[in-house]
Amino acid sequence: MELSVERGFKIAVCGKGGVGKTLIAGTLARLLARRGFRVLAIDVDSNPNLHSVLGVKLDTPLKPIVDNELLVEERTGARPGDLGVFFTLNPRVDDIPDKYSIVSPDGIKLLVIGMPRARLGCMCPQNAIVRALVDHIVLDRSEVVILDMEAGLEHFGRGTARGVDYLLIVMEPTLKSLETAKRSLFLARELGISRVWCVLNKVRSSEEVDYIVKKALDLELHVKALIPYDTNVETAELLGVSILDYNKNSPFVLAVDKLCHYLLNDWYRNISH
Repeated sequence: MELSVERGFKIAVCGKGGVGKTLIAGTLARLLARRGFRVLAIDVDSNPNLHSVLGVKLDTPLKPIVDNELLVEERTGARPGDLGVFFTLNPRVDDIPDKYSIVSPDGIKLLVIGMPRARLGCMCPQNAIVRALVDHIVLDRSEVVILDMEAGLEHFGRGTARGVDYLLIVMEPTLKSLETAKRSLFLARELGISRVWCVLNKVRSSEEVDYIVKKALDLELHVKALIPYDTNVETAELLGVSILDYNKNSPFVLAVDKLCHYLLNDWYRNISH
């Protein structure tokens, strides 16, 4: 039994670069939209590419919110890069998701927030607007929200994190990837995110699964979903199309669809109790 399309929930997808988190986040968003949900997809990555997975074709690159200098100055009272100046820590952002998002072929609203450059430090106008936006989107929006985030969960405060219904930590079958996932799990627990699901991507064999799942358990990482290595993904990327548009019945898409089903059933059980 699936949820009412009017009832929204929030899923954050994180992982180290290259593990496939954006591909999983975007495909999950599209599969939810095709089930009738209103979906808002948020790209909070320093290298935003979520639009391509959503099937959005661009003539010119999308400008992330953090790079919109006029908007940042208008809302915070300071220009990006200004140091040692006063600026608004809680700028108005409630109109930004609707005003600055674009709509994908599946009807998904996509908002590209981006990530401030590390050299600017944690106290800067861009960080203020990003934090306020993530707070608003997670705590106040009523639709299904998919956040494509980096492994560090930098823009989650404790209050915001409690509004996240699921955190999906995407891993690949390497020990280095497991270590990164362990750090994300630690941060999630510190922030109070209760439902943390590990997704093992690019799986090639049952022997590999047995080995990695055991190693993951040693690190308290509980693998909830397995996504197979799929050459269709590489072919789609070479052709410049989304995997869902290239082959909707590919092993990758079918595995993400199963993950979508598990998430919906688990969420329904939780709100029913």
